[in-house]
Amino acid sequence: MSFASQLKPILSSVAVLAGVAAAIALAAQAMTEVAPEEQDGIVYWSDGDSGRLPDGTKFRLHGIDAPETRSPKQIGGADCESERELGYLAKEKVLELTEGKTIAVTRDYGPDRYDRLVVDLSIDGEGLAKTLIAAGTHQAWDYDGGDPKPDWCSPKYKRAAKSLTP
Repeated sequence: MSFASQLKPILSSVAVLAGVAAAIALAAQAMTEVAPEEQDGIVYWSDGDSGRLPDGTKFRLHGIDAPETRSPKQIGGADCESERELGYLAKEKVLELTEGKTIAVTRDYGPDRYDRLVVDLSIDGEGLAKTLIAAGTHQAWDYDGGDPKPDWCSPKYKRAAKSLTP
């Protein structure tokens, strides 16, 4: 049997498996896309990128990072005091943007390792994460993709903290 005749069934199998994998991926994506679900009530923000929805569900914004607000002495806290200062500014910005507004969950990515629901939120049809990044208080971050967190203690952000705090 020639190499070409042996290769044809293998390539056919690979093509079938690729088609099945694509169908599974599309089905998984369809399950996580949700119709915008408005949240009546107040969103509690524990920091600039996570909190609780009005129904009590713990959440984390997808694709974004805010500086930490907990003390550098606490586990999971800020790495430096300037990060903490920027964290309070980030929380202040998200509170300003969401206060008294109707917030919609536009996409649900499922739970993260802390059992928080990872979501996209929108206000008046605008993506909240995109708005926060544009405001300069938050940074884009692929939370689930293994990208390193922004270094909020780098000289660039330390200068920003000094210029933004009274």
